[in-house]
Amino acid sequence: MTTSPTSTTSQTSPITEDDIAQFLLQTPEFFERHAEVLASVQISSPHRTRAISQQERQAQMLRDKIKGLEQRIIEMVRHSQENTTTVQKIHAWSCALQRVKNPVELPGVLVEGITKQFDVPQVAIRLWDVAPAYAHEAFAQGASDDVRALATSLTMPFCGPNLGFEAASWLPGGGIAHEDGSGAQSLALLPLRDGPMASATPAFGMMVLASHDVHRFDATMGVDFLSNMTEMASAVLARLR
Repeated sequence: MTTSPTSTTSQTSPITEDDIAQFLLQTPEFFERHAEVLASVQISSPHRTRAISQQERQAQMLRDKIKGLEQRIIEMVRHSQENTTTVQKIHAWSCALQRVKNPVELPGVLVEGITKQFDVPQVAIRLWDVAPAYAHEAFAQGASDDVRALATSLTMPFCGPNLGFEAASWLPGGGIAHEDGSGAQSLALLPLRDGPMASATPAFGMMVLASHDVHRFDATMGVDFLSNMTEMASAVLARLR
């Protein structure tokens, strides 16, 4: 039985764009044999209204890719510069703490260093279970059992809005968040303990950082830097125990 032309045509699948793309990928020598086809292809430019050649379109795509890579390099350089600045600040802060001979001066030097080196508007520290010689100092007063329990329960920095935490009252001006946007709008509560912050060791103190910027200490921020800074502060303040 002879198949009619109409029957044959209806049973043949039409060639799709994917078929053409696959053919060109699998047959790169096609353009070597038909160079005039590649040269005559006109493509609409995404940046202009006129049509452009395939070669010009490829050059344009390459320029866009180079521009994107240049932007990434600029961002990497900027982050590198920021990291270098942070390292220099940590170094200066650490050196200042190492120069302290009288342990009773440590909390004040630590607070001053954080305020100046890291541009934190308000900082406060409270310690408990200190050595008898320091029990009468201001930094050893005012930490209730609730605050101590909260500090021990924290295994990472707490960052977020000032919701009236008792520890905020240690800050200058009472740590009040005013409706006009001034005062302590956001906080970082940092537990002080022996060893890593994430350990189950009971806390012997807490450090509070505050800013009038509600986004300065946000729940979504990375806390690696704060954790490292807190562990350094804990190691230094252990001299008061």
